[in-house]
Amino acid sequence: MGFTYVEVTVYNPADLSKWRKVELLVDSGVLFTAIPRDLLEGLGLRAVARRKLRVFGGDIIEREMSGAVVEYEGKRAVVPVIFGDPEDISVLGATALESLGYQLDPVTKELKPIELLMLS
Repeated sequence: MGFTYVEVTVYNPADLSKWRKVELLVDSGVLFTAIPRDLLEGLGLRAVARRKLRVFGGDIIEREMSGAVVEYEGKRAVVPVIFGDPEDISVLGATALESLGYQLDPVTKELKPIELLMLS
C-alpha cells in the first residue's frame, strides 16, 4: 500500500494574486484539508473559526480554520482549510477532493475525475 501526494496551488480567495504551491498527502478519510499555518498566513489568510478534531489514535486537538481557493489540474474550488501546526501532516481531505471533482482510485493511487451531481 502506498501513499498519494499531489501538488496543488493555494490562493487567498480575496486576492488571487497571492498564491503558493504545496505538496499534500491525499487522504479521503479525513474531512478537511490541513496546510501549514505559515503558508496560509503568508497568503494573508486569517482564522475565522476554531474546531475540535479527532486525530489518529483518538486524541482531540483544536485548530484554527479558514477558507482558501485550492487548484489541482486547472480546477479550482473554495474549501475549508485547517491552519496546521509544525507537527501536523499536510493533507488534501475529502471536502476538497469532492469540491474539485476528484476521487482517489484505491488501485492506481491516482486522482480520477468524478461526475458532479446536482438536484434540479
